[in-house]
Amino acid sequence: MKHYTSIHDIDNIKAWIEDAKALKANPLQHVALGKDKTIGLLFFNSSLRTRLSTQKAALNLGMNPIVMNVSGDAWGIEFGDGTVMDGTTAEHIKEAAAVVSQYCDIIAVRAFPTLTDKAKDESEHVLKSFTKYASVPIVNMESATGHPLQGLTDALTISEHAKTKRPKVVLSWAPHIKALPHAVANSFTQAMQKMDVEFVIANPEGYNLNPEIIGDTPVCHNQEDAFKDADFVYTKNWSSYEDYGKVVNKDANWMITKEKLGHAKFMHCLPVRRNVVVEDAVLDSDSSIVIAQANNRTYAAQLVLKKILEDL
Repeated sequence: MKHYTSIHDIDNIKAWIEDAKALKANPLQHVALGKDKTIGLLFFNSSLRTRLSTQKAALNLGMNPIVMNVSGDAWGIEFGDGTVMDGTTAEHIKEAAAVVSQYCDIIAVRAFPTLTDKAKDESEHVLKSFTKYASVPIVNMESATGHPLQGLTDALTISEHAKTKRPKVVLSWAPHIKALPHAVANSFTQAMQKMDVEFVIANPEGYNLNPEIIGDTPVCHNQEDAFKDADFVYTKNWSSYEDYGKVVNKDANWMITKEKLGHAKFMHCLPVRRNVVVEDAVLDSDSSIVIAQANNRTYAAQLVLKKILEDL
């Protein structure tokens, strides 16, 4: 595998899940695979789980990770073509990506959307610029429109905790105090579309995701109807796609409660705002699998890195 930038890079999600489970059972079994190899983890935005889990995944494979907070520690990077660089940016991506490629065998990048310019965000200009100008494989640690490491993690977690052959999985919008990206919801949707599950998206009117990503997935604007007989409820806030990046609804009634959840397992990518997105009674109960879900971030990332290393 050359790059991992989208859920669509997964050719057989069932096989990938089984491979991830095998890595989880023996994380150090391929520790020699990454010997003398270096991965550069470039963060344009803050991170906790993605940073630590990807670094640990690299160490489990014997790699040497270099971590850099690009927005604070590097020169400002210019991504535009033909730009007269007489402003705040001091280095062009053409040179930056080429230089980092000489230091690293794999480059992993995390860069959030503007949430103000839909066309720019959907062009994935940061991620695609690294893919274009770097000479080594690129891994997406969350981009403007996708978080494929999280999506793979979520698929693995559902497979581990499913009690029925074809579980019902609901992706539910929940309120938040500020506008958030669509990346996690997009990649989770794409991952579930690859799995043998009954999948439903629940969100208020005005919060439908990109129609190209929704595809044939049912969208329900009544949360309680969507939750009926659910086995898993995956909760995430996202801003409006139609009125791009805006908060058009702050309805607190969409917060996840123990009563609404019923017998379903609760999932969230974290961090999560308690008693805004979900009440304490859910997070502090046996219904919550968010900690187990976060643990799986390591093995999802490790599987991706393993596949890339095998093809270097």
